[in-house]
Amino acid sequence: MIRLIFVILFVALYLIIGIPILFVEWLVSKKFRYAADISQLRMVQWAFKVILVLSGVHLTVIGEENVPKDTPVLYVGNHRSFFDIIITYARCPRLTGYVAKDSMLKVPLLSLWMKRLYCLFLNRSDVKEGLKTILTGIDQIKHGISMCIFPEGTRSKNKSETEMLPFKEGSLKMAEKSGCPVIPMALTGTADILENHFPRIKPTHVILEYGEPIYIKELSKEDKKHIGNYTREKILTMLEKQSTLPRS
Repeated sequence: MIRLIFVILFVALYLIIGIPILFVEWLVSKKFRYAADISQLRMVQWAFKVILVLSGVHLTVIGEENVPKDTPVLYVGNHRSFFDIIITYARCPRLTGYVAKDSMLKVPLLSLWMKRLYCLFLNRSDVKEGLKTILTGIDQIKHGISMCIFPEGTRSKNKSETEMLPFKEGSLKMAEKSGCPVIPMALTGTADILENHFPRIKPTHVILEYGEPIYIKELSKEDKKHIGNYTREKILTMLEKQSTLPRS
């Protein structure tokens, strides 16, 4: 419990202190938008790294060289924990917005940071609103901002790390329509940090692997038609490989 308390206190303190900082960043963005964006990105990444230290997370990263540094991408990953976002966002080399469920809009201060960092809020019960969100993501990618989505739609609670929920095919439209590369991400061990024994945070060895970029236009007609499942299989292969690696 002590680790959870430290994390909660740190997040609360960060959000409170961040109120005047956000105001200053907003003023700076009026004249120097990119500088303000990068500054906010690095501040949040620093905070996430502190959370990982407080939580006792030991992270092994594989294949980070597969992430292009000079072009926006669509990150696509399996989803088992709230920590998936903290771990992956802390390593983004450039501006990146995450697609989150619209209920996050109700979280004060946190939702404000998310909006400033180009996160989008998806209403899964409204097809029209969902389409608007995807179109906004396409536009952001075209303007140089990477996006990240977890196509299972919710956190998988299966006991096995290699069991994923089906991927929603529409989730990959942002890459299909913008032409950006898809970067598959496979995460192992994140549910062991908190979800598997809530409310206790447990020091955990987590593996994050980035697969080779997927360029949709280079795929066969059949793979393009089922790009969600194609990407899911790439992630599943990485998860199966990770299951044979030692974790202590």
